[in-house]
Amino acid sequence: MGQSTVQTEKSRPARYAAVFAGLLIALAALTVWNINAGSVHISVPDIARILFLRRGDDTALGIVWKLRLPRIIAAAVLGGGLALSGFLMQTFFGNPIAGPFVLGISSGSKLCVALTMIVALRFVPFVTSWMMVLSAFAGALLAMGFVLLSARSIRQMSMLLVAGIMISYICSAVTEFVITFARDSDIVNLHTWSQGSFSGTKWEDVTVFTWIIAACAAAVFLLAKPISAYQMGESYAQSMGVNVKRFRVVLILLSSLIAGCVTAFAGPISFVGIAVPHLVKLLLKTAKPIVVIPASFLGGAVFCLLCDYIARTAFAPVELSISTVTALFGAPVVIAMLIRRHGGRG
Repeated sequence: MGQSTVQTEKSRPARYAAVFAGLLIALAALTVWNINAGSVHISVPDIARILFLRRGDDTALGIVWKLRLPRIIAAAVLGGGLALSGFLMQTFFGNPIAGPFVLGISSGSKLCVALTMIVALRFVPFVTSWMMVLSAFAGALLAMGFVLLSARSIRQMSMLLVAGIMISYICSAVTEFVITFARDSDIVNLHTWSQGSFSGTKWEDVTVFTWIIAACAAAVFLLAKPISAYQMGESYAQSMGVNVKRFRVVLILLSSLIAGCVTAFAGPISFVGIAVPHLVKLLLKTAKPIVVIPASFLGGAVFCLLCDYIARTAFAPVELSISTVTALFGAPVVIAMLIRRHGGRG
């Protein structure tokens, strides 16, 4: 028994290295794949020249640098951020089914961003990226507040998740109502955005969300030890010197800011925050935050790049919403998790 434990401990670094190497290779391959695919085919040698030397056909240069590369970065960075947000919410609620989309956080952000875009455009000529992020963050906090209020009265996590889903439906219904009766000139591309999409990403947007997600990801990584202690229970965390009340507030703020940022730039995206952390833990065979946090970010980036490729090319020239594809792959993972938890209790 002791020897098997020692062998398992020795094999863990190799497993971690293999998982991270696999994710990085997949990320690089999907990046090239996404640049290559589209109505205009660009070969791999041409991609290398365009990316590293900025040389090539003017049309290809424009397509890569103005259209495809910003979209790829958006899918990778925002997808990674969404997985981190899901991980934080699962830590906060102590349940692997918790996530920004299921708990209504993304829908709350969606509602506030839609209202901001429609109302603000009546008084100013354009809406800045920071306005969208702040409104999305406010919406995420508002939705999270309703969920936490529900948690005071509802002790069962299953019922709390149902409450979160109901909040999501309410926010989505109000958003659709607002969009329906808004002026067409005020909601250009709003409907596409409300369905979830990485298209139309500009370099100015990339700069804003990259800084926000990078700062939040660094903060989450620095919280790896407190998160590890918190996973063992609040009493254990307190005994290890963690200020639980303050720590829970930090978790809420970080998860809401990340989810709000993703929703502001890409719209609500489903199941990434639930499925990816779970899949990463299965691959790593550990729940250690110091390993799971960076792996979840990479996993979210790979997952969203793959889903965005499918959304762009499956029925080209018609483009699917990103949530349609993420739900197609993520929902079975959630169903498997529910069956596994129910089977364990049975």
